Amino acid sequence: MKNQVLIDAQFNPRIKTYLLLNAVLISVFTIIGIPLLPILLLIAPYFIGKYYDNLECQLTNRSLKFKKGFLVKVERTIPLDKIQDLTFKEGPILKWLGLSILRVETAGNATQGTADLSLIGIVDAKQFRDTVLDQRDKVTDSSSSSASIDESESMTEILKDIRDSLKRIEDKALS
Repeated sequence: MKNQVLIDAQFNPRIKTYLLLNAVLISVFTIIGIPLLPILLLIAPYFIGKYYDNLECQLTNRSLKFKKGFLVKVERTIPLDKIQDLTFKEGPILKWLGLSILRVETAGNATQGTADLSLIGIVDAKQFRDTVLDQRDKVTDSSSSSASIDESESMTEILKDIRDSLKRIEDKALS
């Protein structure tokens, strides 16, 4: 079955404000960035707008696909059967802007406490999370049931081979 898109996630335009506030706060806290703040405030909105325009997230029947970036583009595809959990993160700035971060954690994640993917500002993030988890459960349930069917079929073949071997041994012993 071909990958079929189930949901195209929409991103809240307030992400632009959040990213600009982050850049300003980093500039202020790094003292060196304070003199560069006026330049940052002039050029950052352009780059943040381009970044926002390139955000994409799709839930397919088998995976979660995410694209981002303007100068450096990143594309991630995470198979649904590898997703362990989807968690929310909200800080004071995120809450003030009505945003949240949806963190995707997968099996085999190298370092504990870090997410494989962080999705900032998905509209109706809780509903999106529930849909992803439901689809993950469908995928894992169907793959585990098909795996058990394959295992039982192969076990049946092995048992038939053993039966046939025993029958040949028995026939040789009787003759």
